[in-house]
Amino acid sequence: MSTAGATADPLAALGALPGVADSVESVRKAVDRVYGHRVMRRRSNAITSEAALRGARGSAALSGADWALEEVRRRTDFSGDDEARVVGAALRLTAEAGQLLSIWRQSPLRVLARLHLVAAADQGDQVGRPRKEGEQVDEPLVGLPLPSAAETHGRLDGLAGLIIAGGTAPALVTAAVVHGELLALRPFTSHNGLVARTAERIVLVGSGLDPKSVCAAEVGHAELGRDAYLEALGGYVSGTPDGVAAWIAHCGRAVELGARESMAVCEALQRGAA
Repeated sequence: MSTAGATADPLAALGALPGVADSVESVRKAVDRVYGHRVMRRRSNAITSEAALRGARGSAALSGADWALEEVRRRTDFSGDDEARVVGAALRLTAEAGQLLSIWRQSPLRVLARLHLVAAADQGDQVGRPRKEGEQVDEPLVGLPLPSAAETHGRLDGLAGLIIAGGTAPALVTAAVVHGELLALRPFTSHNGLVARTAERIVLVGSGLDPKSVCAAEVGHAELGRDAYLEALGGYVSGTPDGVAAWIAHCGRAVELGARESMAVCEALQRGAA
């Protein structure tokens, strides 16, 4: 998505794409159903914690570490092998996201750098900064053409400018664009998928759509599957109206599935309390 020559609020224009308004409304209703559950009035912290765990598991699965939820819950050491390190990075990012909400609207690039630092703390001088020309990217599950470092830096600056300027775009639209751009650009040498999905969560929470972070889109993305995820991302990267609309709808469906997961947790807690 190029922001060159864009209107004052190009993200808002995406809300008029076919089907996007329906996705936005469907997401709002799904989120409202969770927040209206009686368990949320008494035990919202428990729902938030469970959503964080399940969201981290889902994000890690999309990055190649598809562990059972109970294995993620049981483990305390995430340094043993590549999959364990991916799961550990996803958990750290989920915990860190809540600390960065107040910074996001003022300095999104600083937040992204921090997220990469948290995810990839053991990668020396490549950590916490966008990649330089010639540096390789370790993101084997995303096979799209990789933009040059110069193009990546320019588009990151454009995206940051849109976020800082604010606008009237629905939270789902902004979250989907942030997620899609970061995966398309892969600005860091590693962990771009984990960072992109965490940034999507930050937008959804910080916008007020999901202030308690109980509707983890990562859960839905994992449930929809990696093939559907990459196909929808390809539509976004194409830049066509239909492709971008399909990506936004895919992200919306992921949020709805995350909301459904938390509804199930609410119901389980309610039965346990009965």
